[in-house]
Amino acid sequence: MGSVGLVLGAGGVVGGAYHAGALAALAEAAEWDARTADVVVGTSAGSIAAAALRAGLSGADQYARSTDGTLSPEGHALIGHLAPVVDLPTRPPFPRGLPLPASPQLAATALLPPWSARPLAALAGLLPAGSVPTAPIGDRIRAMFAGDWPEQPMWICALRLRDGSRVVFGRDDIKAPDVGTAVEASSAIPGYLQPVEIDGETYVDGGAHSPSNADVVAGLGLDLVIVVSPMSAPWTALRPSPNIGSRALASWVLEREVRAVRAAGTPVLVVEPTAEDLEVMGTNAMNPARRAAVARQARATTMQRLTHPAAADLVHRLVS
Repeated sequence: MGSVGLVLGAGGVVGGAYHAGALAALAEAAEWDARTADVVVGTSAGSIAAAALRAGLSGADQYARSTDGTLSPEGHALIGHLAPVVDLPTRPPFPRGLPLPASPQLAATALLPPWSARPLAALAGLLPAGSVPTAPIGDRIRAMFAGDWPEQPMWICALRLRDGSRVVFGRDDIKAPDVGTAVEASSAIPGYLQPVEIDGETYVDGGAHSPSNADVVAGLGLDLVIVVSPMSAPWTALRPSPNIGSRALASWVLEREVRAVRAAGTPVLVVEPTAEDLEVMGTNAMNPARRAAVARQARATTMQRLTHPAAADLVHRLVS
């Protein structure tokens, strides 16, 4: 088997369940353990899944956790003692008084000049600072790590609110206090979860830069990159719906990033929701009631994707 990079995109609670199903399918259909990836990139929900993999929690156990299944002995030893997941509010709390933009300067610079406008970053600057604490997310990650940052490469993407720059913890020369804090920063959804301060800088969800951030693995000389992207969808799967605009934008960004990876000579296997998946996922990415159904659906459709003849060459790279 050659070198493999794994990119896990944003997507909230529902996206996390999608990751669990996709990772379980990769283990079953391709007989590939995602924990062995040479580099793992995580954004928001993907940062949680990435950290869990590097802590030693397999895709199968992440799936079991999402579907209330039975953990393996290894998985039980790692997370069996942890309290049940505390579900975050399904909607951002309504702010009191007149909400002020978190970073008006970022909003202005992200929209100008128009040919390089970054609408997601602009939105992060325009929205008020979130009020829901991120500590419950970070605490669970910290409970899985006995030491410092894992030895195997793990890159966690966040957006620096001051200037809209993408920061990749684990790669860039900017250190987070621990993995849990990096994951909190990557998961701090603008206008919903509290921004995270690290060494005097404030960070929000890496999805405000890109829902996938797949381009960070371009040019690494990997033999294969697998991208699991819960927020995008194939163009043929997009239908008129309340969130079609955000999915279309995520698909456009992912398409551009995948082209960059392939242009550098690395084949890419993209796993993203089908039309059937989108029906199960719904429109609220923070709805915990859909967790088990989404994980099961994602596992089923990813199995179909991996066993299709069109994916045979890429899957062969995983098992050979």
